[in-house]
Amino acid sequence: MRMLVLGGAGFIGRHVAAALAARGHAVVIGSREPRRARRRLPPTLRRCELREAHLERLGTGAAWHTLLAGCDTVVNAVGILRERGPQTYDAVHHRAPAALAEACAIGGRRLIHVSALGLRDDARSGFLTSKLAGERAIAARGARFSIVRPSLLDGEGGFGARWLRWFARWPVHLVPADARGRIAVMAVTDLADAIAALCEREASDEWRSVELGGVVAPTMAEYLRALRGKPALCVPVPRLLARLVSHLCDLAHFSPFSFGHLELLRRDNVPCPNALPRLLGRGPLALVARGSEVVDLPAVALRRPAL
Repeated sequence: MRMLVLGGAGFIGRHVAAALAARGHAVVIGSREPRRARRRLPPTLRRCELREAHLERLGTGAAWHTLLAGCDTVVNAVGILRERGPQTYDAVHHRAPAALAEACAIGGRRLIHVSALGLRDDARSGFLTSKLAGERAIAARGARFSIVRPSLLDGEGGFGARWLRWFARWPVHLVPADARGRIAVMAVTDLADAIAALCEREASDEWRSVELGGVVAPTMAEYLRALRGKPALCVPVPRLLARLVSHLCDLAHFSPFSFGHLELLRRDNVPCPNALPRLLGRGPLALVARGSEVVDLPAVALRRPAL
């Protein structure tokens, strides 16, 4: 099959494209800057066709037809952490996916849309509310779709993963006092393999909502301690101060910490049920990365979520 991976040069998309290519599929990569994207791709993907894709300009179904030409399935792995000019949460996370679903419905294409766990109606972050609006718009367009909701991702090339590893090396960990939610951290390669397997399955109601995560669910404080590999002083940051810092990070476009992520940390981010074993035919990889070294999570005695 011929697969279009939107955001195919990004963290998730690059791994998805590699997983699809490894299964023998023809892969087309959609990217805002195809020339720069080719340099970021691994050697196995550098011969793939690249197409220019600016989701903020693709707000109608008709606008998608040229980009989708010749492709059987579309994986939308595009997401923005913060808004920049015309790249707004509403345009990229809501209106463009809605229009994409409309175009897929008309063309009979399968759509795999990568969203996130933990989206709720009472969220205050525009990052989260736009993602939820996008999910609902896709579901209303009549396409053959699957919405994939992964938990926190770890792996090579991840902006957030790189920051967490760096921060974890500190002897003092500053963690929001109300960040008590558990996180089913998973390997990005597991997510990529699961999406590739999902692309090969027939679309059905069973696969419209797909939640994915790892085998253990630490709190953020426990996860940082596991990444460090030895004890650290954990200092709780008061709720209001943590919120102020998150807004300042958003304004300055600094670090992966944002108000949206602060909201997610306050509640469990655990799949229910976890579809990963069914898609992979095995259990999730239970690992975190410390530098280039892989450490098995059970070896650092993280608590499993309560049943």
